[in-house]
Amino acid sequence: MVRQFFVSLGAVATLALASGTAMAQQYPTRPVTIVVPFAAGGPTDIVARSMADAMGRSVQGSNFVVDNAAGAGGTIGVAKVARAAPDGYTLLVHHIGMATAPTLYRKLAFDPLKDFEYVGLINEVAMTLLVKTALPVKDVKELMPYLKQNAAKVSLANAGIGSASHLCGLLFMSAIATDLTTVPYKGTAPALADLLGGQVDMLCDQTTNTVPQIKAGKVRALAVTSPTRLSILPELPTLAESGLKDFDVSVWHGLYAPKGTPKAVVDRLVAGLRQALKDPAIVKRFAELGTEPVAEAKASPDALRAHLAAEITKWAPLIKQAGIYAD
Repeated sequence: MVRQFFVSLGAVATLALASGTAMAQQYPTRPVTIVVPFAAGGPTDIVARSMADAMGRSVQGSNFVVDNAAGAGGTIGVAKVARAAPDGYTLLVHHIGMATAPTLYRKLAFDPLKDFEYVGLINEVAMTLLVKTALPVKDVKELMPYLKQNAAKVSLANAGIGSASHLCGLLFMSAIATDLTTVPYKGTAPALADLLGGQVDMLCDQTTNTVPQIKAGKVRALAVTSPTRLSILPELPTLAESGLKDFDVSVWHGLYAPKGTPKAVVDRLVAGLRQALKDPAIVKRFAELGTEPVAEAKASPDALRAHLAAEITKWAPLIKQAGIYAD
């Protein structure tokens, strides 16, 4: 009986492997939905739609479509994918918010480290430190003493609690050991509009939102948050160059599938992702947005898993120290 039991287990495993392989060979046989946990038109939506087009070309016989499932800081859309059938037909494109949600939200309907299969990183977008044109500083070295002397008067805008601009602001205030008056908005557009109008003094936000305003001279850019200068803004020094050692903040996007998606299907998606990131149309589109596709080694499950875990560890203490929670 024992021998028969083990033979049966072996047969089940063989059938499961064969079934998964057959599924991968046939996959996809219908449209694949990429869920974006934010409204249409934002940076994550633009990245996801660009990738949907490219993956439609890289995964033969496929059609990738975008579904915007916005609300609750992105957590509604993420939970939707976590609950979806693990068959490769519902995917998620999400940004740095995947790493901050576990600390920001007291109750979360998903676990970023347990409820997903990782496909790979897509891109990383540097941020820019901006001030209104009327602020009497021309670089970070002049900004530092100005902030020390006028901390109570200086306002630092952000796109909302938990947003990338909010996180950048927290890290900046921590780095300079100075608290500023933070002003949260419902998105980057209104925050940037008030910076342009002079209603707020500072904003740290990603290049996908700020490059046009910088190039038009409507705001003053002081530095970028990446470890090296950007080809799209070569004249701007990094914050590390400007005296804030090891300052590094980027908005990154990753591609996920529900936990339990067959490895053979995930492998097919990884191959499709890597090919899509080499697509000339993607390279061109990302360059227009002030970013670029990640290197092939980062477009992998292990790289995304490690990056997500490191980002959770990086941001949790800052969020807890600031006492910021979203219900």
